[in-house]
Amino acid sequence: MPAGPMHAHEVPLDDALVRRLLATRFPQWAELPLKRVASAGTVNALYRLGDDMVVRLPRIAAGADDVVKEGMWLPRLAPRLPVPVPEVLAVGPPGEDYPWSWGVLRWLEGELPAVGALDDAEQLAVDLGRFVAAMRDVELPGGPLAYRGGPPATVDAETRTAIAALHGTVDTTAATAAWEAALAQPPWTGPPVWVHSDLMPMNLLVQQGRLSAVLDFATVGTGDPACDLIPAWNLLPASARPAFRDAAGADDATWARGRGWALSMALVQLPYYRTTNPVIAANAEHVIREVLAEL
Repeated sequence: MPAGPMHAHEVPLDDALVRRLLATRFPQWAELPLKRVASAGTVNALYRLGDDMVVRLPRIAAGADDVVKEGMWLPRLAPRLPVPVPEVLAVGPPGEDYPWSWGVLRWLEGELPAVGALDDAEQLAVDLGRFVAAMRDVELPGGPLAYRGGPPATVDAETRTAIAALHGTVDTTAATAAWEAALAQPPWTGPPVWVHSDLMPMNLLVQQGRLSAVLDFATVGTGDPACDLIPAWNLLPASARPAFRDAAGADDATWARGRGWALSMALVQLPYYRTTNPVIAANAEHVIREVLAEL
């Protein structure tokens, strides 16, 4: 897990700061046991609070509005989804030398799925596909644009810059061809649908091989459903991808755009997190191998 800062301008966090924030805003919880949670998350730090809560604090300005957004949308999304999602119990204001809003959420039990060591990849694939389909079928007006809700072309420049930075590290010719194949796909022409848009392994929990919860809805919103297909390459083995695709109900073009999103994310992550977040970097390398092996 990351041992130090991953970003420039990252706010330093420690137990004492979290205790001061709790004491000021939620004194009823200030004396509960508190322990930092080891996490490969890139935006938020987590502290388990007591037995059934977790404090989540943005590490960088990009996460400043996450808990407010989740507090707005998760109560409406939760009843429509097949597995538990975070419940925001309270939102704390900036203070005590901490510049942003932060949240206290319900603790969700489960383990992170391990790439290459899934107990039942086929069943997990079906569970994930059903979650993606349930998100897509939510009828909830007024949703924000999802972080990755547009076409892959919206990150073309960023992706090509990352490919250039990886010259000599990955097969950049094959990566460019794979990326251009995704860009060539027909765009989504249906109405915007609800998507999580960040279904990385560290945002999923499993119990006895089954999907037990989905975490971190900071990127949630509406748009092209392709971005929610990334678990096909960042988590599931090739043998389980058909089950995931069938359960998610993805057509050929959406599937190809989803593969492009998985590739783009991995290409951008690898040079950025190579030395600061070995978990993310290793997953990025895995995704690149899996995508290029298919094409």
